[in-house]
Amino acid sequence: MPARFARPDVSTDEGGLWAMMDREERRLRRSPFNLRDAKLHAYVQDIACRLTADHCPDVRVYLVSAPFFNASMAPNGMMQVWSGLMLRVDNEAQLATVLGHEIGHYLQRHSVERLRDAKTRAAFGQFLGLFGVVGMVGQLGMIAGAFAYGQDHEREADAIGIRLMRNAGYDPAEAAKVWENLLVEVRARPEGESTSPFFATHPPVAERQETLARLAQESPGGATREAAWSQQVAPHIEGWLAEEVRRGSPQESIALFTRLMARSPGIALYPTARGEVYRLRAGEGDLDRALADYQAALAAGAAPATAHRGMGLVYRARREAAPARASFARYLESAPQAPDFTLIKSYMEELPL
Repeated sequence: MPARFARPDVSTDEGGLWAMMDREERRLRRSPFNLRDAKLHAYVQDIACRLTADHCPDVRVYLVSAPFFNASMAPNGMMQVWSGLMLRVDNEAQLATVLGHEIGHYLQRHSVERLRDAKTRAAFGQFLGLFGVVGMVGQLGMIAGAFAYGQDHEREADAIGIRLMRNAGYDPAEAAKVWENLLVEVRARPEGESTSPFFATHPPVAERQETLARLAQESPGGATREAAWSQQVAPHIEGWLAEEVRRGSPQESIALFTRLMARSPGIALYPTARGEVYRLRAGEGDLDRALADYQAALAAGAAPATAHRGMGLVYRARREAAPARASFARYLESAPQAPDFTLIKSYMEELPL
């Protein structure tokens, strides 16, 4: 591992990049996207520190509320971890996989090489999107396709990430699982994998899975820390699921929620979220699927109030007044402070007796 990096002179390419990232970091601190949970932040910061070892004093983790699979690390030590990533990883080791990969880019100074390449193509503004800066949250996919790291850099970061995982005591076999899980979502798109900017800028899927598995086999064993991870993120899961529903990518969301349901059967939040996606998509058979998911959530116990609301909306769409009214009543009873209380009350009053 290289020695800690000294701050470069501002007159150099790298110094200028550090200064720009410093400004973006100040924006991020004030941003509504900044997830201000001191306990979760300290937990993820500790993971990053165990991976970076001597570089820990230079790493500053920010948790970002954005429903996409993404993490990044800028050359000045600013690390972003997005909520869409935290929703998708199954344990601490899988998060360490992604963080270790980004730390690999940082340690090898890949961003400086990308900066110089971007400047030669008069594309410096878009280059900033590499780091998922706040002003470009909505442009992630577009920027990734044109300006992300090249495949050689990605391969190098993968190898470094596996080594950092192993040194920190994590099971490197979890690395390939992260990729496999994400691939399930991408392949659920109508256009499949080929148009995904994320996959366009990474090595081919089969190659990457094989490489990660081989690297893991060289030193098997290690911890996953699944229970610790689940406990830390539990307070945020319902909100992150709602963000994913609002993202408006139903095929991917259904694939994700189906995987989460299989991984953790009996947790009512997951079928409720999938039911919401089916209800909002409202394609052929979707209302039936939504109703089945809401019912499964209620049967599991501890279902969120939104399961009752969703059932009411499905019954209302079907013009089934009695079950719609009953579901809405249970929703209002469960969530008397709901922001849509008045709206749902008006729906009940409009239903025929």
